[in-house]
Amino acid sequence: MGDPITLKDEGNKHFQAGDIDKAIECYTNALKECTDKKMQAVIYRNRCACYLKKESYSNAVSDASKAIDDDASDIKALYRRCQALEKLGKLDMAFKDVQRCATLEPKNKTFLETLHRLGAEIQAKLRTTFSTDSRVQNMFDILLDEEMDKEKKEKAANNLIVLSREDAGAERIFQNNGVTLLLNMVETGKPEMILAAVRTLSGMCTGHKARAMAIVNMVGVDKICSIMALDNEEIALATCNLFQCINDSLTGGDTRDYGKEASLVLDASKDLRTILLALLEMISNKKVSGHGRDQALNLLTKNVPCRDKKDRDHSRTLFTIDHGLKKILKVCGQVPELPDQLPLTENTQLIASVLLNKLYDDLKCDPERANFREICDEYIKSKIDPNNMDKTLHAINTISGLLQGPFEVGNSLVGQQGVMEMMVALCGSERDVDQMVAVEALIHASTKMSRASFFITNGVSLLKDIYKKTKNEKIKIRALVGLCKLGSAGGDDYGLRQFAEGSTEKLAKQCRKWLCNPQIDSKTRKWAIEGLAYLTNDADVKDDFVEDELAMKAMFELAKSRDKTIVYAVACTLVNCTNSYDKKEIIPELVQLAKFSKQHVPEQHPKDKKDFIEKRVKRLLKAGVISALAVMVKADSAILTDQTKEMLARVFLALTEDPKDRGTIVAHGGGKALIPLALEGTEKGKVKASFALAKIAAVSNPEIAFPGERIYEVIRPLISLLHTDKEGAENYEALRGLTNMAGFSEKLRIKLVKEKALPEIENHMFEENEKIRLAATECMCNLVTCKEVQARYLEDGNDKLKLLVLLCGEDDEKLQIAAAGGLAMITAAEKKLCTKMTRVTVQWLEILQRLCLHTNPSVQHRGLVILYNMLNSDDFELAKKLIESEILEILTVIAKAEDNPKRQDPIDVARTCLVKAMDLGLIKPFTSPS
Repeated sequence: MGDPITLKDEGNKHFQAGDIDKAIECYTNALKECTDKKMQAVIYRNRCACYLKKESYSNAVSDASKAIDDDASDIKALYRRCQALEKLGKLDMAFKDVQRCATLEPKNKTFLETLHRLGAEIQAKLRTTFSTDSRVQNMFDILLDEEMDKEKKEKAANNLIVLSREDAGAERIFQNNGVTLLLNMVETGKPEMILAAVRTLSGMCTGHKARAMAIVNMVGVDKICSIMALDNEEIALATCNLFQCINDSLTGGDTRDYGKEASLVLDASKDLRTILLALLEMISNKKVSGHGRDQALNLLTKNVPCRDKKDRDHSRTLFTIDHGLKKILKVCGQVPELPDQLPLTENTQLIASVLLNKLYDDLKCDPERANFREICDEYIKSKIDPNNMDKTLHAINTISGLLQGPFEVGNSLVGQQGVMEMMVALCGSERDVDQMVAVEALIHASTKMSRASFFITNGVSLLKDIYKKTKNEKIKIRALVGLCKLGSAGGDDYGLRQFAEGSTEKLAKQCRKWLCNPQIDSKTRKWAIEGLAYLTNDADVKDDFVEDELAMKAMFELAKSRDKTIVYAVACTLVNCTNSYDKKEIIPELVQLAKFSKQHVPEQHPKDKKDFIEKRVKRLLKAGVISALAVMVKADSAILTDQTKEMLARVFLALTEDPKDRGTIVAHGGGKALIPLALEGTEKGKVKASFALAKIAAVSNPEIAFPGERIYEVIRPLISLLHTDKEGAENYEALRGLTNMAGFSEKLRIKLVKEKALPEIENHMFEENEKIRLAATECMCNLVTCKEVQARYLEDGNDKLKLLVLLCGEDDEKLQIAAAGGLAMITAAEKKLCTKMTRVTVQWLEILQRLCLHTNPSVQHRGLVILYNMLNSDDFELAKKLIESEILEILTVIAKAEDNPKRQDPIDVARTCLVKAMDLGLIKPFTSPS
């Protein structure tokens, strides 16, 4: 190892050189070798200084304490421990240490200042603590007083919630027996009291692992579940948020340094497992309300599957499949029309299907997927009973749920012997509920083209028969949707229509009729939109639908309703109406080849051409599509899948095509609605939403389009469109949007710089495409007023200034205006750049002369301002060089010109330049002979 003194000296050298890790290593090795107590104290004190630098305050306190144990009057160790204790928030202990330092050295200014400062902070903390303690107690007294009026109780509840969101306030509530008092509030059974208590607990659990674990153990997971199980949507949602706050704090949401206490609070695995098992128990429990079940499923959807595909630890998913897959399948199989079913909302079964899909997607290998399929197969077989029709219905409905979730699993079950025959048999049953469940299953099963072909051959007559014979509207509409789906199996290919000419229009007309009928319940009308989602693949149907304003408004009203299972069907219909789906590029040579080989060639419907699409977009906007989209974006996170988000983004992008419509989109909240779509979802969906955002940002007042703090959320999606892998149109619109925002406020300019937009913008200033290069230069022109951007132009070793100067010499007038404008502003702000400009390129003088002689007054004005900045730059030699060149002659000609409103700005600046030259003594004033 070596001599401890040598190791200590080496550590000191490393410390002085700033290599703290090496210094710690040397001091640690020295301590292992050292036996002298006094030397050990010195080394501990030195290592303490290293830990202070590394912000490892617990270790710093430990080392300083060891040095003080050897020498109680070690003033350096005492002061270092004081500094570390202060950082750990232990002000009273820090105060004692600095008090001892001040006693040992009464004239040391640093010690005295620290003593006064800590004394003042302790007093302030005590005042806050006592006042907070009394406020907390007062709030609970008001809330638990039966005779207190309602208004005071509401105010106290809100104050308590606000207080719990601050760390100090949450700690005071916790220390003042707050958890017990909050449970007393829950026990009152009053919804407003329960809501206030749950929201306060959420605040107390946020970002604090130790407190969250203590609250979980004091309240109990079962108690929290029983609150979430109540039949109250608001309470269920608030309790779901409490569980989420607990989960986030226990799985990495807390960044505090607990020091020695870490071992006491770090292992939260037991609590997390208890919560997971309790949520799985909730989803199949009859005592749980529909709202509670929804939130339990939502929590599982959000927290069980891996959020990142690269994450290899999917143990939570495997645990959930082993302990809860059958329970989720039970929810999918519920038939609300039968007796003795679990309480559900309109959304429960779709949320369960989404959860199944996410669990299946999270599996990493074939054996895991096989196990998933086996559990599902075993469950379905256990429910099929020829002697018990209700159990069989449950099995068929479970398959429907799987077809809406992991389709591959549902599809394999449908393909098993006897399942399809059972569905067909149920269609012929006399019971309405049997027919309804069977038809729904047939609809979900015919998603794949091959299966649709099978149904077209075997099932169309069956569905037509049900449609004609049944008197039950609910079954009639489902049979119609089945026909709609089969009729649209060819997609938008005009040559692959499954039914005779005019049949799809008749089906669509009936769907619109049901949609507009307020006498029919919303759950049944939802199926009419499902039908239109399929039929609007046909351009004739799209046109008829957008002509029917009542049908569009009825669909938008349903989209805003509490039943969010409708979101996907509405999104599909809108994607079809706006033609915003991906279109395959048709290569003429391949078309000819296909015709020659007698292969099918996709045909475009005449009404799918651009002018028809534009008319449809205008009609959708007029009917209020934006307000409906804004509500749909806020749908429950489990129902609003990434695929649905992508479809909504596609619709938004199609609606923003015409700049004249963008004001309408902003007015109805479209700008705000696009932000979450640009931040979350599929990669393609995020790009399309960002593109739509860019189009809006380019022509709107950012403060109106994205009010409040939202404006800062828009910047990152726009910058993502500047990457070289994006299309030119996306680059261009993003640059225009950023140009508008950069010209709006200094805060936005700073945000742009922090998000590393500058390199991307500069790359596009080299672009061959004239429009993109101009947009990038205009954006930079707006950014150069930012101090941070100016500092980068001042740095050596880059060509930023050279590029701006050379762009001033281009032939494109708009590009010259932008580049010269940026150069004029930056040389006015930073005088050193005037001198630097002469060094970056030998062409600077020629370019400057061209600007000053330009026929366009806007270009000429900017050139003359640059010239004035150079004369005013405190560089006499530069000013002299300018006046000795042809510049003087140019200035004289411009300055002598008669006043002209169209060219007044350049004339005025030229005259100012001559006055400046006279002030510098470079030219003499003209005097007429006496």
